[in-house]
Amino acid sequence: MKILLINHYAGGPELGMEYRPYYLAREWVRLGHQVLVLAASHSHVRSQQPTPGSKTIDGIAYQFYETPAYEGNGLARVKNIWSFCRQVWSDADILASQFQPDVVIASSTYPMDVWVARRIARKAGAKLVYEVHDLWPLSPIELSGMSPRHPFAMLCQKAENDAYRDADVVVSMLPKVQAHMAAHGLDLKKLCIVPNGISPEEWEGETWPLSAELASYFNAQRGKTVVGYAGSHGLPNALDVLLDAAHLLKDEPLSILMVGSGHEKARLAERVRSEGLANVTMFDPIPKAQIPALLARLDIAYIGWQRTPIYRFGIAPNKLMDYMMAGRAVLHSVEAGNDPVAQAGAGLTVPPEDPIAVAAGLRRLAGITPDERAAMGERGRAFVLAEHSYPVLARRFLDAVART
Repeated sequence: MKILLINHYAGGPELGMEYRPYYLAREWVRLGHQVLVLAASHSHVRSQQPTPGSKTIDGIAYQFYETPAYEGNGLARVKNIWSFCRQVWSDADILASQFQPDVVIASSTYPMDVWVARRIARKAGAKLVYEVHDLWPLSPIELSGMSPRHPFAMLCQKAENDAYRDADVVVSMLPKVQAHMAAHGLDLKKLCIVPNGISPEEWEGETWPLSAELASYFNAQRGKTVVGYAGSHGLPNALDVLLDAAHLLKDEPLSILMVGSGHEKARLAERVRSEGLANVTMFDPIPKAQIPALLARLDIAYIGWQRTPIYRFGIAPNKLMDYMMAGRAVLHSVEAGNDPVAQAGAGLTVPPEDPIAVAAGLRRLAGITPDERAAMGERGRAFVLAEHSYPVLARRFLDAVART
């Protein structure tokens, strides 16, 4: 089967996020299918931008369309989206006649790429799949305060409705979307839930060792319980709550490690300095290949969320899958439509935006035995391997396509 995957932000091991298109496509190639990924040359989520043109990564053919650079969510990003969609639209005849896809997947977070994918699918006589990362325009409306009557929101709403009407299959990473999608015209027989996941082979064999600085940090924490957060430092991650909890725990034998970058990193670092939070240490991001070695040294892994209604549709965070695959006991500060930590019995869940609850949860996990924490971690790892590994998810995706 020939699969055309349109994902504006698609990356890979060398380029950085987003990784999901790469992992799914790699599994499909291993199953004997041919995959072509269409992506933009500039994306805000990548650590390295590719050169425009064709590239093959692990048997996956990529075509990177040259698009203008941008920062933030203003007009420059809209121009970047328009440039990518316009170019792929213009190439519809070539893609349909030369690649001859059997399946065309629209998967770019924003929904307007479904119009481009539909055009190619119709010309090629292919099945059309719409993959949902986040619900647009509902996410910018609820998270950023965008008016539903804003022209961009209305454009997104038109595209979302068209996607539910015209797609042969709708794949959602979020598990609790049924009522929303049905209200916007989706026949729920088309819906398949395929969440985010992990690649098991990245957790097998030897891992990249930690840097000397990180190794030294861990060596200095003997006798303390190390709580770690590894990921983006942005507003959705609610890391102020973790720092507030650190205040409450400052006289206890817990050390809090924060690894990553993001828009809030500098402000959070200033909080740590100015407030004298000696039990908090911050490091810059590390290569993805070092993540298993980092997580293996933690006693407790932490992930928190803002309290926001949009999470009623569920969550699918990559970092949580990594925590659980690493066999760590997890403290999860969340209120959402689903909770993988509770479902797997992999740790504790406490309310979001509640430093007292976070501090109490960390005390509780720190107070149980290492063997009890290890048992939580093993339950999490078993859950991820069964439900969130990319070999499993890639087959589930194709099974949904085959049923139509």
